[in-house]
Amino acid sequence: MGKPLNEIAQDLKVSTKKVQLIYAFNGTGKTRLSREFKELLAADIITGDGDDTEASELSSKNILYYNAFTEDLFYWDNDLDGDEERKLKIHPNAFTKWVLEDQGQDQNIIEHFQRLTNSSVMPAFNTEYTIKDNNGQDIVVDAFSEIIFSQGSDEQTITNIKISKGEESNLIWSVFYSLLAQVIEELNIPDPTDRSIDSFDNLKYVFIDDPVSSLDENHLIQLAVDLADLIKSSEYSGGLGLKFIITTHNPLFYNVLHNALGLNKGNKKDGCYLLERFEDGTFDLNVKFGDSNKSFSYHLHLKRLLEHATANNQVERYHFMLLRNLYEKTASFLGFPEWGDLLESAPGDKQGYLNRIIQFTSHSTISNEAIAEPNPQEKQMVKLLLDNLVNNYSYWQQEAQND
Repeated sequence: MGKPLNEIAQDLKVSTKKVQLIYAFNGTGKTRLSREFKELLAADIITGDGDDTEASELSSKNILYYNAFTEDLFYWDNDLDGDEERKLKIHPNAFTKWVLEDQGQDQNIIEHFQRLTNSSVMPAFNTEYTIKDNNGQDIVVDAFSEIIFSQGSDEQTITNIKISKGEESNLIWSVFYSLLAQVIEELNIPDPTDRSIDSFDNLKYVFIDDPVSSLDENHLIQLAVDLADLIKSSEYSGGLGLKFIITTHNPLFYNVLHNALGLNKGNKKDGCYLLERFEDGTFDLNVKFGDSNKSFSYHLHLKRLLEHATANNQVERYHFMLLRNLYEKTASFLGFPEWGDLLESAPGDKQGYLNRIIQFTSHSTISNEAIAEPNPQEKQMVKLLLDNLVNNYSYWQQEAQND
């Protein structure tokens, strides 16, 4: 019998482990879990009555939450009128003001971004400046509230470019990473009276939800190693210190963190989990020992989930994501350049299959409500394409012999 997500979040909260590393297949509910955890922690916040609003905002926080940066703080001004002054704007809060203005981490953020992306793109944070509004009144634009991007050198430099979504995600991660590094450095000072700021004394948790989108394997490994080093540098003893909860759908990221953090050691005090979603909408957080290859065969797990769903006529939208993941893994293993190439062996309209899977699994701006739930023909398509993999590719035939 599974649990609702808020009970899973409560289990994570009461744990005394320094690190809780959670693997979840796409569509399982890991992002929803991170939000449940955030809401759970919000109930513990005691708002101060001091006059220093910024200090009060910082000191009331008991959690650093990575996705809050992605969702709330950064947005594009595309200069729709002139199509020239494109900039990434920051909706500032006490955290961004502290790390950028007080700690002067803008150059470290830029260096970390370029190291993660191997990109020649150069971000530049703005200084304070004044503009006129429509009524001719002066408006002061705060420093570190905008980022413009350029590429090239000397006469070949292109300014005010719009970076890719992947580069944007990496930049936002770099801001969060630099903030976290500074916070850990402060909290590692054992005597709170010796710290330069007391606003983080109530911080208890860091929840990082899948920071690896749009990274190739080399940079994904680099991010995982950097994060592991940062976590290991954070002082934790006797249940006191920052606790880290990390969720991911990426097996490589999971494995690198698992090994870099020493979670493969016997009698460990830290834990690894597989988050599973049941057909009734409940969840289970299964303790796992070893990396993903040893503790759970994620490709076989995907296959079992799809077989159960098709056999019981319980195919939902997220099963298309699981099917695509299974095709991607098989294509990668067999050396096919594109996972859609595996559809060539399936009977029927290959392009139609491809279009429908992409439509159900797209990460575009189309809202979830824009795509209806699978109809009976689409549900049957999932079974047909699963059978196509199992019956037509030696990889899966060998797996069956090994079962």
